[in-house]
This record gives sequence, structure tokens and C-alpha cells, in this order.
Amino acid sequence: MRYLNYLNTWKGVLFVAFAARMIAVIFSPGYGMHDDHFLIIEASSSWVDGYDYNNWLPWSPNNAGHPEGHSFTYVGLNFIYFYLMKWIGIVNPKMLMFLNRLLHALASLAVVHFGMRITEKLSDRPTALRTGWFLALLWILPFVSVRNLVEMAAAPLLIYGTWLILKEERLRNYFLSGMIIGMSVSFRYQIGVFAIGMGIYLLFVQKWRSFLLFALGNALVFGVTQGLVDYLIWGYPFAELWGYVTYNIKEGTQYLPNQNYLMYLLVLMGCFFVPLGLILGYGFFRAAKKYAVLFVPTFAFLLFHTFYPNRQERFILSIIPFFLILGVLGYQLIKESAFKQKIWKVSVVVFWVINIPFLFFASTMYSKRSRVEAMYSLYGKKEKIDLILLEGSASGRVSMLPKFYSKHWMATQVERTDSNSDLRVNPELNYPYIFFFDEKDLKQRIELYKTIYPKMQLEARCYPSLLDQLLRELNPRNANEYIEVWKTHYSPAKLNGK
Repeated sequence: MRYLNYLNTWKGVLFVAFAARMIAVIFSPGYGMHDDHFLIIEASSSWVDGYDYNNWLPWSPNNAGHPEGHSFTYVGLNFIYFYLMKWIGIVNPKMLMFLNRLLHALASLAVVHFGMRITEKLSDRPTALRTGWFLALLWILPFVSVRNLVEMAAAPLLIYGTWLILKEERLRNYFLSGMIIGMSVSFRYQIGVFAIGMGIYLLFVQKWRSFLLFALGNALVFGVTQGLVDYLIWGYPFAELWGYVTYNIKEGTQYLPNQNYLMYLLVLMGCFFVPLGLILGYGFFRAAKKYAVLFVPTFAFLLFHTFYPNRQERFILSIIPFFLILGVLGYQLIKESAFKQKIWKVSVVVFWVINIPFLFFASTMYSKRSRVEAMYSLYGKKEKIDLILLEGSASGRVSMLPKFYSKHWMATQVERTDSNSDLRVNPELNYPYIFFFDEKDLKQRIELYKTIYPKMQLEARCYPSLLDQLLRELNPRNANEYIEVWKTHYSPAKLNGK
């Protein structure tokens, strides 16, 4: 009984939140999607090793000659992390990412803590604890909290900055809030809409000095992290911001277009399943007037993404805590009757029954396992690996492989996806390693390559995780294939006819 009482305390909720995230830290390696790895980890870690994976830096030989619209703030912090790790002698890719996930897990506890603080300030302690349990154990949060998704990396800053505004009526807090939220905007430019929404609210309630200090805090931090940093890199301030705006004006509206204007609202409600998600959706809008300080910036963020043509589910992750808080507070305004209270209790029970298995599978998912393990099989090899053949002719496709896990940054990946093409794609190329994708016709494909490389030797069998396989069954677009790594032992002199 004493332990149950402890779990119903502030510390108890935070302990459970930490435990859930530690499970993800330990049992959910890999990466979730393209952006959280290739735009963050590959870029920042390659800089430490003297390489520029994405060619973002203007002095890189293959740079496009102009900024491409990627803020250097979050990727720069990861660069500092990898630099310090290398300085103290930690270089193994898997250990580096374990510690990286741990740091993100610790930072994400701020979302739970300040989410409860905000709820308690606007309501009461029991409601805050209930909200804390949702933030601690919502099935998707431990998984995304330990990833390098800039949308989630910005969330602790965003919610802490909001708490400073609610904490007490002190002008200093508005300035500090502006600085903290300004840093989150520097992480992800779109969060600027949230900051603008907060500014609009402060103007509407005629808090002129508060607004000015909040705006000044935003401008100061954003000016340093975007203006000064870009000036040092590109020679003029706000270069990447301007590149981001230019790209989106010209091409961004054509990237992954989606005509479902309700998508983000459905995603937010869907995270909490039915019927609780519907109740929280109703509560969210019901809270608009009384809790405008939270609603206005959150709704502005939701509205912007709703009408912007490029819609991806991850874009909305930053405001999940605010949607939850507003949903709980809003429904609380109308659940006086016994019937409405019963609906709430039944909905919460249904939520936990569904949420717990989802939480277990998401928090133990080794995402993109075969790709990570395939590249990690090359880690520590002292030989020069300049070319890798990605053989995917059976399925007609291959997946992008993370060089970070091999540390062979100079290895060019050549794709073969057409069964009618030359076995080496280019007859003049020879490959120290061949990665065979998919099990379809695998034996026959290997035998074909043995006619060229008779000394070929199997190096690694890399299986997708159970959930990777399940996701592929549900949607074949999830290319989570089985991969075999073969070492060719080729003889350059013989193959080049010398």
C-alpha cells in the first residue's frame, strides 16, 4: 500500500516516467525515420570526424553554394556532444547513441514535470497527477522522446517556457520565457507560430510590458543562435532561415502533399484512442476561453500546420502535451454530472487497456534494425572501404544506410535495383562489400556474384526487428528488409585486366 501511495505522488509519476523512458533507451535503439538520423546524427557526427555528410557547410567541396534551410542549433548541440564524447574516448557508435538517448530521456522528464505544474496552476493537484500519468506513459512518448526528432527535442523548452509565464506575474519571467521559447524556435522554425500565438495573447489581454519583454527574449536568443551563428558560417545573418523560407516558397508545398485538413487533429485525438481521444478533442476546444493563455498559441500552431500543404504526422508532436492539458482541463469544465463523470472513467479505463500493450511494443522496438546492424558490421574494420554495392534487384529497391554506424564516411553506396543492369552497375567498379537486400531470389543472386567474386564470404545476417516486419506487412512502403553483408575479397588487378 505504501508503494501505491508513492506512485500517486509527484515523485512517483516522475519515477515511472523515467523508468518507461529508460526501457526505450535500452531496448529501442536504431532510428525512427529519415530526419531524426540523417539530418541530425549523420550530419553532426560526420563533422567531428572531418567529413560533411550532407554537404551543408559552405566550405565543403560538394556544397550547393547556398543555405538549404537547416537550422544549425540542434544539430550543432549534437556536434558538441559527439565532439566531447570523442575527446574522452567514447567512439563506438552504439554506445554513443545509447548515451544520446539517455540524455534525451532525461530532458523529456521536463515535459512531464512542467506539464503537471501547468495543470496544477490552472486546476488542482489531483488533476495535475492524472495529467502527469498520461504524459509519463502515453504509448508514443517514450519512443519519440529518446529519438533525435527536432519536434520532440524542442518540447521540453517549449513547455518550460510556457510554465514561466504561468508561474507568477513577474516581468523577469516573461523575458526568460521568451529566451527559452526562442531557443525552441531556433530548434525548429515552425515553433515560431507558437511564440507568435503567445505574443498575440499577451497583446489581447493588454500586458504590454510583458509582451515587449517576451518578444525581446525571443529576439535575443534567436538573434544569437540564427543571426550570429549563420553570420560566422555563411558571412551574413539568418542565412539558413532565409534558405528555409525560399525552399518552402518554391518547392515545399509540393513535398508530400496531403489534402486531409483534419489530419493533425485526428492524429492528436488518435494518440489517445477512442473514446478518450474524442473527449480530449472536445475538451481542447471547450477550454479555449478560460485557458486562452495555452489555447491561443497551441491552436495557432495547429492551424498553421493544418493549412500548410506539406503535412507529416511528426510535425504535430511538439504540442501533444498542450493538447492533453487543455483536453483534460476543458472536459473538467463540463463533467459535473454523474453521467459525464462515468463517461470519463470508462474512457480512461479503455485507454489504459489499449495503451499498455502499445507502450510495451513501442518502447522495445529496435527501429530500422537491419540497416543499423548491416552498417555496424563494418565498424572497426581497418581496411579501406571506398565502395559498397547495395543489391536490391529482387524487389527493385534498396534502403538508405546510415554511415554513422560503420564510421566509413568515404564509402560510396552504389545501388543496383534493376535485374537487367550490369552486376557491378558500372563494369569498371569493384566492391569490397555487397549488401543483399530482401530474401527473394537471394541464393540465385549470390551465385551470380560468385561468378565475379569467387572468394565471396558471408559477413553478417541482419534481420529486421519484429515490429519492423509487422510495419512492413501493414504497409509495404516501410522497406524494413532482411540484409546480408558479403565480403568479396576481390582482386583489383585481376578484375581490371592488369
